[in-house]
Amino acid sequence: MANSFQSVSGQSLGSVDALNGLKAQAARDPKASIRETAKQFESLFMAEVMKSMRASTMSSGMLDNSTTQMGTEMLDTQFAGKMSGLPGGLSEAIQKQLQRQMGIQDLSPESVKKASQTTLAQALPALATKGIPNHVQSFIQQHDAAAKSASAATGIPASFMVAQAAHESGWGKREITGTDGSKSHNIFGIKATPGWTGKTVDVRTTEVINGQAHKVTARFRAYGSYDEAFKDYARLISSSDRYAKVVAQAQDGNAAGFARGLQQAGYATDPAYAEKLAKTIQTTQRVQSTLA
Repeated sequence: MANSFQSVSGQSLGSVDALNGLKAQAARDPKASIRETAKQFESLFMAEVMKSMRASTMSSGMLDNSTTQMGTEMLDTQFAGKMSGLPGGLSEAIQKQLQRQMGIQDLSPESVKKASQTTLAQALPALATKGIPNHVQSFIQQHDAAAKSASAATGIPASFMVAQAAHESGWGKREITGTDGSKSHNIFGIKATPGWTGKTVDVRTTEVINGQAHKVTARFRAYGSYDEAFKDYARLISSSDRYAKVVAQAQDGNAAGFARGLQQAGYATDPAYAEKLAKTIQTTQRVQSTLA
């Protein structure tokens, strides 16, 4: 039964002692067992969501180190625990869904045990995606058509491009804007090279130079729409020899290789860029599988 209680990341829900406690509780009080399982899953999932959002957000700079990272992770874990099990929260929806997925009518110990061995692991992944924040789902839906059009032109999966736009813009929350607050629609963070003849915006940003984070003013491209941004990204990636291997990796569906290739080609200076982008691609694909 221990293998039945799995988080979306493949880790068990809690420790071995916690799982043994859940099994014992299932025999005594099946309904309470499902309720506790739902609460634990919600807590773990909220922690995963916060971890994913932290990973897709650029670090604050030179003050970041292993100690501050550990403190942040501990604080996120506490927040996830406090946000779990609240009335009207995700755990209630999980509890109801688990009962429906498991086909339990009378919640007898025998029914719980039999159903959990076969259907609980299948129910959890579907529930997980429903806990994705609304702004994440909205971002993916908003750019789906433009990404598919760019995918047809490049062979790069639409999910890869949406994820890269999400990572660069913080799911649309850190979009590059002009000094007057006007939108640049540049959600890929593409800089204005000397050959660029379109509109531009100057922005203070963080660059990692020789292992050190520095604040610099950089000039970025500006577009009239998000569709233009995706089309320009497609031209940039597919027409440059610099990104030839990146495109090949993407066309093979290799998300990790695509992310590493972009970093190696110098798309970004963040040394953790590939790891962060790969995680955002996973999140994007998980959401898209539910929205499809």
